[in-house]
Amino acid sequence: MTTRVIIVDDQAMVRAGFAALLAAQSDIDVVGEAPDGAQGVELSRRTHPDVVLMDVRMPGTDGLEAARRLLAPPPGVTHRPRVLMLTTFDVDDYVYEALRAGASGFLLKDAPPADLIAAVRIVASGDALLAPSVTRRLIADFAKQRPATRGRPALRLKGLTEREREVLTLVARGLSNSEIAQTLVLAEQTVKTHVSRVLTKLALRDRAQAVVFAYESGLVAPGE
Repeated sequence: MTTRVIIVDDQAMVRAGFAALLAAQSDIDVVGEAPDGAQGVELSRRTHPDVVLMDVRMPGTDGLEAARRLLAPPPGVTHRPRVLMLTTFDVDDYVYEALRAGASGFLLKDAPPADLIAAVRIVASGDALLAPSVTRRLIADFAKQRPATRGRPALRLKGLTEREREVLTLVARGLSNSEIAQTLVLAEQTVKTHVSRVLTKLALRDRAQAVVFAYESGLVAPGE
């Protein structure tokens, strides 16, 4: 199955480089490029990509606003691609807000080519790109700046079972399903089921949003 990708970045050389790299993969099809967020949203509506590579900082409509438009489309628009944010900075407030909006993760622009290819495949498969320690550091850093919200997020935790809270805690600490299974002495399929139930109960799209929720609700404290 081929993954359809569009690249949204205001630097033409970056777009061209990423497009050439991805198009060389037999399972990835680059279906378009755009120089800013507004044109990126329009292009996504036309081409229905599986993954949008979205630069964070662009003149005009930036990547954060474009990600919000793609992930919370207006009535009548049913297509919602996976969004992978691209940034030059390893800690960026824009990226944190994009994760809250539903982006599936982020990648540094100077990452090795193999990391970019792997990131597209990971996000296309429905997983969040949370493995790199820099992502966990980013979320923890901004969680420190925003004290846990003791209102609705904390109340929503009450709908989880004790086991589901344990699983969510470990997800927020960056553990994979297999690592969680080892930690809790469970089958990996059982962990997948728990993660799915947590996302459903909390109305979260993926693991990226689950991590942000865990910090903001106070379930996990930065530095733990």
